[in-house]
Amino acid sequence: MAKLEAPVDDGRCVGCGPLSECGLKMTFERGDDGLVTSHVVVPPAFQGWRGVVHGGVVALVLDEAMAYAAGARGAIGVTAEMKLRFRGSVPTGEPLVVSGKVLWQRRNVLGVEASVRDEHGTLLASATGSFVQRATLEPGATFAQLR
Repeated sequence: MAKLEAPVDDGRCVGCGPLSECGLKMTFERGDDGLVTSHVVVPPAFQGWRGVVHGGVVALVLDEAMAYAAGARGAIGVTAEMKLRFRGSVPTGEPLVVSGKVLWQRRNVLGVEASVRDEHGTLLASATGSFVQRATLEPGATFAQLR
C-alpha cells in the first residue's frame, strides 16, 4: 500500500487559491464556535443554466467550506465522501454566504457539513461528508503558510 502524502497547497486551488487564474479566490473566517464562513459572488462564467451557478461549482464551494472547517480543527485532509442537497437555485452574480463546520472526529476521519445561503439567509444548498486527515495544521497556522 502506498504511503499517504500530505496535500500540498501551491496557491492554485480553483476554489480558494490566490494564484488561480480562473478560480473563485474564496477566503474564510473562523468563528469562536468553529464555524468557518466565506462571502463570495460566483461570476456568470461558472453558470449552468442562465443566471444559475453550475451544480458542480456549488459542490466545489461546499467542499471548500468543509475543507476549511477541518483546517480550523487542525486537520489537513482530502474529501472521502460528500452528499449534496440542492434546495433552490444558486444565483450567479449575487452575494452568497458559504459556511462549514466539523460535526465529529474519529481518529483521522472527520464528519463535516456545509451550506450555501443567499444574503437573506435562505438555504440554497447543503452537504455532509467525511474528510480523511493526512497531516496536522499547527495551532494558529493557515493553509497559506503551507505554500
